[in-house]
Amino acid sequence: MDHLDAIDRHGLRGADHRILTALHARARDPRVAGAARALSWTGEHGALWLAAGLAGAAVDGGLRGAWLRGTALTAGAHLVSMAVKRVVRRPRPAHVEPLVRTAGRHSFPSSHAASATAAAVAFGALGVPAIAPVAAAMCLSRLVVGVHYPSDVAAGAALGALTVRLGARWMRTGGVHA
Repeated sequence: MDHLDAIDRHGLRGADHRILTALHARARDPRVAGAARALSWTGEHGALWLAAGLAGAAVDGGLRGAWLRGTALTAGAHLVSMAVKRVVRRPRPAHVEPLVRTAGRHSFPSSHAASATAAAVAFGALGVPAIAPVAAAMCLSRLVVGVHYPSDVAAGAALGALTVRLGARWMRTGGVHA
């Protein structure tokens, strides 16, 4: 082992492995594993968040446009994360046994975290703060099921928040200047 390997083992990559291993171990509890699998399944391709946004638009006529634009930003965050994956091409964790199948083999950033965080920020701005805990659970579920490193989830969450932040004015006004 050379000097750089020793540094890396104690650096970000080592921390990524240790944290993932610890959280993945929580899946020994069948209730935790079941909940993590369910969150992973409902978050595939941002489905839960897109459905929530469309439901919000359907029931909140006064903010229908903002709901639809927030949903579009959530979908955009998901699409951007998928594009970044194609560039970075980081493999999924190999040191733990995944509990779910994945749509792709690349790990960075987490698209589930990108869409979950985008939805939490966008829909939270529309008065639905209850989405944030579900989004946080979705992000953690990707570690419990063993398909992402913590840095993948953190990067996905940052990308989701940034996407909505960049589109915040459009979401509120639809681009119309008051």
